[in-house]
Amino acid sequence: MSKQKGQQIKPLFDYVLIRPLAQEDKTPSGIVLPDSAKEKPQVGEIMAVGPGAHNPEGKLMPILVKPGQKVMYKKWGGNEIKVGFEEWLLVEQKDIMAVVE
Repeated sequence: MSKQKGQQIKPLFDYVLIRPLAQEDKTPSGIVLPDSAKEKPQVGEIMAVGPGAHNPEGKLMPILVKPGQKVMYKKWGGNEIKVGFEEWLLVEQKDIMAVVE
């Protein structure tokens, strides 16, 4: 569960709240990139998870990731939400592609 100015954000169903991690400001050759040239990050830290979703047979399918893990997610998946002064993502578990170790 994540807190936002006196509020708690607790995802429902199989949604996962992700804080995107900052991206490099320089290319490998040392060129500094302006914000407009940066791609959206695809790696972030899980801040909160929902309880899971039910399959067609009614069985609860649990969330496979947990808060604190770093994950790689689909570039265009999820919904951006404002948490404090940051843009975080609320994505479905199926939009998470890998855990980054």
